[in-house]
This record gives sequence, structure tokens and C-alpha cells, in this order.
Amino acid sequence: MNTMRAAIAATLTMTFAFAAHAQGVIKIGEVNSYKVQPAFLEPYKKGMELAVEELNAAGGVNGKKLQLVTRDDNGNPGDAVRAAEELLSREQVDVLTGTFLSNIGLALTDFAKQKKVFFLAGEPLTDKIVWGSGNKYTFRLRPSTYMQSAMLVPEAAKLKKRRWAIVYPNYEYGVSAATTFKQLLKAAQPDVEFVAEQAPPLGKVDAGSVVQALADAKPDAIFNVLFGADLAKFVREGNTRGLFQGREVVSVLTGEPEYLDPLRDEAPNGWIVTGYPWYGIQTPEHKAFFLAYHAKWKDNPRLGSVVGYTMIKSVAEGIRRAKSTESEKLVNAFKGLQVDTPFGKITFRAEDHQSTMGAFIGKTKNDGGKGTMVDYRYLDGAKYLPSTEEVKKLRPSDSSL
Repeated sequence: MNTMRAAIAATLTMTFAFAAHAQGVIKIGEVNSYKVQPAFLEPYKKGMELAVEELNAAGGVNGKKLQLVTRDDNGNPGDAVRAAEELLSREQVDVLTGTFLSNIGLALTDFAKQKKVFFLAGEPLTDKIVWGSGNKYTFRLRPSTYMQSAMLVPEAAKLKKRRWAIVYPNYEYGVSAATTFKQLLKAAQPDVEFVAEQAPPLGKVDAGSVVQALADAKPDAIFNVLFGADLAKFVREGNTRGLFQGREVVSVLTGEPEYLDPLRDEAPNGWIVTGYPWYGIQTPEHKAFFLAYHAKWKDNPRLGSVVGYTMIKSVAEGIRRAKSTESEKLVNAFKGLQVDTPFGKITFRAEDHQSTMGAFIGKTKNDGGKGTMVDYRYLDGAKYLPSTEEVKKLRPSDSSL
């Protein structure tokens, strides 16, 4: 009898706990590499927290307040999956979001498929997340390696340089970006020749040997995919050895303040880059975001700030549209979902779950010892994505759209 009473009491406790959770808050579970990639992810987290604060101040979503629950994945896919498991089982989060590194984004993409839980990948850029490994439960916010390469290739082709060298970090994002750039540039400029490739491991670039190998190949131009500390070492060594003198450089991400600001007086001139010139964007939606972010954090936003902020706003809009946090309803709500962002309105495409968020393209300038972007313009991501018919060939047949 005592055993039965204990069982009933435990069941009632669990029932009340679930009821309290259902009536109280919407819990957003978020997994990311905070210790490994702080330059991007510290402002990213501030962007998320600003969005949660704004939404809760406006009454929440569907009458419920939002609660953000974050976990660090230590830059390890296995740790990321374990963190996601814990968020679902112990924290009972309603949705999963986050990830920075592409290999970790892919691990949680597969996890979402296996667990049949909604997952919004905020930052990882590999095309596989929405194409080769795409599935019903996974959506992605940032413009992918394909999209950013497609934005840069027309500028690269205008240079009319035949001999190209490529340097990229040897993991999913780097390989994906390099492969796409080569394919698209070859299609735009059939006589192009790739004379050297350097693929150092992420975070462990031997800049001296990489720069020397590129210089020895005597390229006319360089495509760079390195970022963070690897980029800083590459730029420093390249400046020292004269690698960039008389050579054009096209570079993914380098115009983002997370990576450009630390270069200081070593910032290069004239590189064609994707980035975020927060100091010059005059649209009403960006001004509102900038003022709110600066008021809360007494700091200027980075691109991570925009990504974190927009990711939370996207989740909230999806839940509002679905009138639920159930994964199946969220999946349906996100197909064609439109979201207002600091970069304007974006849409999550039904055909591949990729958002149409775009990117700024411009050139780097060393302005008195500080790296900036000049001659920049915003490119709408919708114009740099494959058609519905092409997507059918790219996504697996069992992605269950």
C-alpha cells in the first residue's frame, strides 16, 4: 500500500510539474561553443538575451514568457549531442537552437531527425544542414557557404585573375566553402586555374608554412576561408612576407567585426569580403536594433549579436504562428515563415528550410589602424539560393518535407 501511495504521489508530482511548465514559460534550449569561439558567441548571447527581454516585455508569446537555457558544447559534437539530450530530458525545453561550428551543427541536425524535435541552427554555414543532410525538423538562419560564395564569385570573376590559391580550415565549413567557390568560379570563368590549396586544422594554423606554400605557387589571387585566431596569424605572416602585395584577396567572413577588429593596424586594404558594417547601416530596422542593443550592453553590436537576436525572434514568430511548441506544428509553421530582422524581412523557405537572410559585401580598409568595410552593399539571400527544382536534387529523398 505504501508503495502504491508513493507511486501515486510521484505521478501527481510529475503531473503538476508538467502542468506548471505548460502554463508557465516557453523554454528555448540552446547549445553552442562558448569557450571555443568567444569572439562571436559572447555578442551572440547578448543578442539572444536582448530579444528575450524585448519579447517578454511585450507580454511573451501566446501568453507565455520565454526562458533561455544555454549549454556549452566545448567545440565537440559528442558533447553537443549530450547537452541536447540533457536539455530535452532534464530541462524539458520546448525547442532546440544554436550551434556555431558546422560539424556540430550537423550532429544536432541528425539528433533532431532521430528525436523528431524542432531545431533551428543559428550560425553553422555548411550546405549539408539544409541540403545533403537536410531533414524535416531542421531549419537554418545564416546564409550558407553556398550563398556567401555565390555572392563573392561575381566579384572574383570581375578581377579576371587566372591563377588562384585557396586557404581554408580543414573541417566541414572550410571544405564546403572552398569546394563551392571552386565550382562557381570555374562556371563563371572557365579558364581559371587553382594552383595551390592549404587546409590547416581549425585553430592550429602554422601560418609561416601556409604563407610560404601559397607564395611559392605564385597565384594571381587568393580565396581565404580562415577566421578568428587563424585569420589573425595568417594576415600577420602574410603581411610580413609580402604575400598580399600585388595580389587580390577574396575572403569569407573577414569583414565581420568579430574578426576584423582584432587585426587592428594589421588589417588589410582592398580585400573583397562578406561582413557587417554596423557603423554605416541606416535602415530604420537596423537603427532600432542598434539603439536597443547599445542601450542594454553599452557596446556596439557584432554580427553574432544580429544572429542571436534574429534566431530568438524567429523562434518566437514560429511559435506564435503555430500557436504551439509541438515540433510537428512548428515545422509546418516555419515553412514560409516571415520574420522582421535588423537586416529587413526574411523568409524561411519551405523547399529547403533555409532562411533568405543576406550578407553585406564590400572591401576592407585600414582606417588609421582600425579595420573597416567600405564600398559595401547588402545582398538579399533569396537571390543566391538554388531553385525549388534544383533543391529537389540536393536534398535527400527521405527529408520528409
